[in-house]
Amino acid sequence: MRLPEDVTLRPATDADGEAIRHLIFGVLREYGLQPEPDGTDADLFAITATYEQSGGWFACLVRDDGTVVGTVALFNVDAVTCELRKMYLAREVRGQGLGAFLLRQAIETARRLGFQWMVLETASVLKEAIALYERAGFQRVTQPNHSCRCDAVYRLGLVREGDQG
Repeated sequence: MRLPEDVTLRPATDADGEAIRHLIFGVLREYGLQPEPDGTDADLFAITATYEQSGGWFACLVRDDGTVVGTVALFNVDAVTCELRKMYLAREVRGQGLGAFLLRQAIETARRLGFQWMVLETASVLKEAIALYERAGFQRVTQPNHSCRCDAVYRLGLVREGDQG
């Protein structure tokens, strides 16, 4: 899948924070979920410190006009585990394969950063996202979730046969 010609995937910075929050909070509300700026979403006010400086990754899909239309992030949980976070797309770009593209980029980046496991928390109302995760091989696991708006936890092994030896 190639990105549309007017869209670029690039590292997010703190300067993108307002546009990223606008996108993510809008998508959450669209699905009847509440943003948590003082809780689960506090990381969106310190992107560089939360992700880049702690060994994670945060990227955004940006149109040529500067509009942020997608986001995806990896949070460093521990030496072998990262958490997929903040994967959202604006309504007008959904259904074009961009979710699968972002997920592939996240998985490839996690492997490159040396993680062996990827976990994620999601809300069951995000049916399209859950279907995407399950197609990619994520398995639902029974473990406590940390975000009050999430009710499902998934995990994916990142080590491919032949990677260790």
